[in-house]
Amino acid sequence: MTARLLLLCAVLSLPLPALADAIRVSLEGRAALGEALPALLVHIEEPIAGFEVKLKRSDGKAVEVKGGGKPGLTRRIELEQPEGRFHYEGELVVRFPDAESGSMPLSFDTELYGALKLEVRPEDVDVAGRRLRFTLNRPAGRAELTVLMDTGKKAFEGEVPFKGEPAGTPLELKWPAAEGRVLKISVRAFDTADFYTGVDLFPWQVDIPHEEVNFASGSADVPAGERGKLDKSHALIAEALAKYGRFAALRLYVLGHTDTVGKTPDNRELSLKRARSLAAYFRKKGLKVPVFYEGFGEESLAVATPDETAEAGNRRAEYIIAVEDPVLQHAPFPPRWRKL
Repeated sequence: MTARLLLLCAVLSLPLPALADAIRVSLEGRAALGEALPALLVHIEEPIAGFEVKLKRSDGKAVEVKGGGKPGLTRRIELEQPEGRFHYEGELVVRFPDAESGSMPLSFDTELYGALKLEVRPEDVDVAGRRLRFTLNRPAGRAELTVLMDTGKKAFEGEVPFKGEPAGTPLELKWPAAEGRVLKISVRAFDTADFYTGVDLFPWQVDIPHEEVNFASGSADVPAGERGKLDKSHALIAEALAKYGRFAALRLYVLGHTDTVGKTPDNRELSLKRARSLAAYFRKKGLKVPVFYEGFGEESLAVATPDETAEAGNRRAEYIIAVEDPVLQHAPFPPRWRKL
């Protein structure tokens, strides 16, 4: 998103009194690429026979526009130009009904900006240190920061000034300690021309503690005798969704893991099927939020073991509630989340 500024053309030379009564000029000197162009506005105050604008841009481009109209009308002369800042010199010539004419010298600057871009890398979000780093592709003016905790209260809401730091400079935002965990970080960053862009980050997730389901060897079917464990897990998931779902749209992620007995590709496929079975069970219990699942097989062990080791601690699942794809500290590969 961008902001547009209307600037009075204060650099215009003073015209003759009759010309000043007939014509008023203002300037929309700043615009965003793809949204608008800088423009010269000719406001017709008294009857005229017509006018002509003659300009020369700082790169040598000539602009000539003729127009007219009745009193009360405003003619908008868009100044097509490349991205960047340009200077214009020229004059406005006005013809009056009595065949007389007058001229007004013009001298002004315009700026056409491309999209303002804000970049935040995953490693730049330091929730524990209560700070966030980002960069802009233009000089920095200020930022508006809101940090919402999962208690529903805000740890911070306010404006942070910058000093025109050049494009690409790492910029830092901080917030004070507050009860709960950071659920949402909203940043709206402004450049020195007051154009802005924003981003919402959700560095929040909750791991649901649970008792592991014991599947039959090589099977992904939930045994009847194990369903009670999933019923308890479902109750904890539903409780967390009710508690935190007031503040954001939540999702459930189910991750499956195996021990090292068997071939790696087979274990990965088995863990995927088991994760899907667990996710499907929660869905049948009435879970309404989006549910995603992935299998990591033997490639993300909780207990380090040699190959072909039947370690019960590695035959496990994870239930994670998050707003966006969760951050996994020891993922062996980028997960390909499947939606149930």
